Amino acid sequence: MKKVIFICLIATMFFACKSASSTTASTEAPTLSTKLDRPTQVALKGNWVLTNVSYPGSDYIKVNSFDLADSKCFIGSTWNFISNNNKGTMALNAPSCTAFTSPIVWSINNQGLFVLKIVDPGLKSKNVKSGYLLKVAGLTDNSFQLIDNINVGGQVKDVTYQFQRAN
Repeated sequence: MKKVIFICLIATMFFACKSASSTTASTEAPTLSTKLDRPTQVALKGNWVLTNVSYPGSDYIKVNSFDLADSKCFIGSTWNFISNNNKGTMALNAPSCTAFTSPIVWSINNQGLFVLKIVDPGLKSKNVKSGYLLKVAGLTDNSFQLIDNINVGGQVKDVTYQFQRAN
C-alpha cells in the first residue's frame, strides 16, 4: 500500500508543497515494505510527549504538520502507542493552538519507516486512504525522533520531531 505525505510551507518569498510518497528526494517512489520491525514497535509502546520540532529556517518558514496545524502546535502534544495492535492516540494541547485529539494507527516497517494514519472520528482505519511516512531515528529507552523531508526552494530539508517518554 502506498502512503502519501502532504506538507505545505509558506515563506515570505516562496511557497512550496510536498506531495511525495517517500522520504527521499527521488522522483520515483521506492517500494514500501510491509514487513514490520516488531522490536522497534515494542520499544515505542507507551506514552510519549513531543518536546521539540526543528528544521532549517524555522524562524522564516511555517510547516503545516500532518495537515493539521503549524508544527509548533505539536510541541507538548501527547502520543500513546499500543504495539500489539498498532493503534494509539495523539492529542495537541498547546495553549495558543486549537486543541485536537484523534485515534491513530501506526507501524514501523523493516526499512525504518514510521507509517502513520490519523483516523477521523466515525471512520474505521481501513477506510483512511492516506497517511504519512517518517523515518525513525535516535531510539533509546526514553527518547526517539521522527524525521520527515520537506522541499524548500528545490532543496530537501529535514523536519525533526523529538519525543520523550512520559512514563
